Amino acid sequence: MLAVGLVGAQAGHMLAFQLRFGSAAQHLQSSGAHAYFPTLAKVTLGTIAAALLAVLLVIGLARVLSRGSGARCVAAPKYIELLAALFTIQLISFIAQEAGETMISGGTLGTAPDLLLWGTLGQLPVAAIAAIALGWLSTRFESAVVELRAVLALTRARLQAFPVVLAQSPVPDRALLLSYVAGGSLGKRGPPSSSRFSQ
Repeated sequence: MLAVGLVGAQAGHMLAFQLRFGSAAQHLQSSGAHAYFPTLAKVTLGTIAAALLAVLLVIGLARVLSRGSGARCVAAPKYIELLAALFTIQLISFIAQEAGETMISGGTLGTAPDLLLWGTLGQLPVAAIAAIALGWLSTRFESAVVELRAVLALTRARLQAFPVVLAQSPVPDRALLLSYVAGGSLGKRGPPSSSRFSQ
């Protein structure tokens, strides 16, 4: 949730700037203390895309592997709790980012009502959409993980069900073992006969 909130804060930051400055927003976000923002936005979008693909891969893998078994449901997180948590994370991130940018540029930080107003206008719509997506994906992802665990446990149980029979011989006979190791030449060798010594 923290990662989604921090990533969503960047989208909310962009939306707040667009609402506040209109067509000049892109120029302002790519110059001065905001010059880092385009790179950060690209990295953020790449991170979102990679995380989304990973989650969808796990969900798809679970569906393929658990075909035919009963689906296990996981309770969805409450929307209002997700929304409140994401909005709080995003708003704090927005205010901290604005304060950092102001310190770097040497400007003056906006008033608290100003920051809260623009932060809320930019962050709340993004948090609302992110809460819907996170609720749906987390439920599907948790269900997929439960399904994968069930499939793996079933596979392990099937592998352990095959009995392994080891041939166990009775107490080994030394002569028999020596004949296997030495081959047929063991019978031909031996101590010299007493007739040879007597001559």
